[in-house]
Amino acid sequence: MNYIALALGMGFAAGLRSLTPPAVVAWAAHLGWLNLSDSPLRFMGSTIAVVIFSLLAVFELIADLLPQTPKRTAPVPLVARILMGGLCGTCLYAASNQPLIIGSILGAVGGVIGAFAGYEIRRRLVATLHIKDIFVALLEDLVAIGLACFIVTR
Repeated sequence: MNYIALALGMGFAAGLRSLTPPAVVAWAAHLGWLNLSDSPLRFMGSTIAVVIFSLLAVFELIADLLPQTPKRTAPVPLVARILMGGLCGTCLYAASNQPLIIGSILGAVGGVIGAFAGYEIRRRLVATLHIKDIFVALLEDLVAIGLACFIVTR
């Protein structure tokens, strides 16, 4: 299994939607798909983590559709994507008994890549296809959810 690709991919998903990957990781840990019980990240499998991250992810999906939502490449949203990508990369590495710092770094790097690539792809799709941003945003939601779910099942 290529842990590097998985951590980068989860970070990429966090670059698209910062709170979707932590929600998926929390569910995966809660359901026993990711074993975090012997790691400092065992809290991710708790019911409270599942509830909090799931609610935050839903709120983020809604907020992304609002016109006043800042660009994901602005400092605060970008830092959130880096941190959440790092957290998820760390969880993946913890579940596979790999060095946590490597997972953190890869997840964070994936978060940066996902934020800038996602922003640019979304902008270009809207301009090229002459469609409303909401349609591309919904497609992006599906990509982030699907990618995160795919990764935790590997």
